[in-house]
Amino acid sequence: MSNFIGREQELESLENLIKRKKTTVAVIKGRRRIGKSRLVEEFAKNKIFFNFSGLPPVDLDSKDQKRNFAYQLSRQVGLPPFTFEDWSDAFHHLTHHITNSPTVILFDEISWIGDKDPTFVPKLKNWFDLELQDKENLVIIFCGSVSMWIEDNIINSTAFFGRVALTIDLEPFSIAESCKFLKNQGFKGSNYEILQILSVTGGVPWYLEQISNDKMTDENIKELCFQKGGLLTLEYDKIFNDLFGPSGTTYKKILHALSDGVKNLAEIREAINYPNSGTVSQMMKNLIISGFVTQHYQWSIKKKSLTKQSLYRLSDCYIRFYIKYIEKNLTKIEQNTYKDVELSSLPNWQGIMGFQLESLLLQNHLALLKAIGIAPESVAMDNPYIQKHNSKQKGCQIDYLVQTQTQNLFVCEFKFNTRELGLEVVEQIKEKINRLKIPRGFGVVPVLFHFGGVTISVYEQNYFYKIIDINSLLEMDKNFI
Repeated sequence: MSNFIGREQELESLENLIKRKKTTVAVIKGRRRIGKSRLVEEFAKNKIFFNFSGLPPVDLDSKDQKRNFAYQLSRQVGLPPFTFEDWSDAFHHLTHHITNSPTVILFDEISWIGDKDPTFVPKLKNWFDLELQDKENLVIIFCGSVSMWIEDNIINSTAFFGRVALTIDLEPFSIAESCKFLKNQGFKGSNYEILQILSVTGGVPWYLEQISNDKMTDENIKELCFQKGGLLTLEYDKIFNDLFGPSGTTYKKILHALSDGVKNLAEIREAINYPNSGTVSQMMKNLIISGFVTQHYQWSIKKKSLTKQSLYRLSDCYIRFYIKYIEKNLTKIEQNTYKDVELSSLPNWQGIMGFQLESLLLQNHLALLKAIGIAPESVAMDNPYIQKHNSKQKGCQIDYLVQTQTQNLFVCEFKFNTRELGLEVVEQIKEKINRLKIPRGFGVVPVLFHFGGVTISVYEQNYFYKIIDINSLLEMDKNFI
């Protein structure tokens, strides 16, 4: 608990709320296992802390949630168990234990607490308005993995309109933070092994905590992902049961469709055989809010403006790895087939790792900009870029394209190779750039991100603006953001 890594900006924002000397409300959203509760615990150090966590809503009703709240309150204030029949009574009782000393109240997994009781949010709002307005140094934090519920019932609700002072969308650790986290745990593996771990976990803190220091990467990944009952073998279904309930099947179909590459809305509907309606649009929004999918707006290079076309990408490294490699091998996993098998010998293992690394790098696009030497404020547009084939242009796909305000196009290629790259990589990028429709007056700047090294002949070509070793991203300081 003492070796807290990262989240400096989030902690500073929370501390600024306490400095307001009044009651404020914050919301922390983020995917399951991302460290929301841990962040609040770190913020609440040296403050009075009340922590209320909802029960998973399996065969439970609102009475069970009230009883659980009463139990947690009595335990934290050191009094015999209470009984609350009404949320107003429960909140009023809590008020008696709030002083003007710096205090944090966390409602963790708030959707579980309030989902089955339509009176919960209105009574929470009344409590805030009627009993807490005169309190000083008080921060109330609503936290949860079901971000759609929080969006609908807190952030976009008229009940809390104008009352939420801070919203934090908690993201995975950066590559550098993840590396530091693993090393602080005592992990002794190489950079190559750390990148393999991150390509599977995506920098999700709880997943990184499961890495055993007395095992190398292959053993860790096999134990978590390819062993009967492995934590990450079971995690996928838990995520969807918690977040989406009975509708989880359709969400899974969408993610399966996206696991083969980016798609627009029409292509997603076709892939899952879903009727043309607004339902899929809402589902995509929910997947984005939940942190599993990223929406990439395509843009007109010439006009520096977004087009109507947008593409959706499965951006969660773990979810993608589960679909591409774990799920299709579940029968073999149940039979312990992989117990004595080296991961590198599995079919297309290097190919899968290459795609996973690409997803990891895009998740860390600010670090990519830093490595290239581009200030974020000078970026006009940046994203993976797909140019569709038609009668006027050839098709091409750029791993990461950065368009700057000064009309430069940085064409970035990712290579996660285990051997040195030769001159073939130069020819590959030249072909992509030849296909790319470039407006008159624009500069084209090729950039290579690699892991396994490049030959002297590639440097001697003097073709790339920068040749960046991905190893350097593991040590990059996040303070540049």
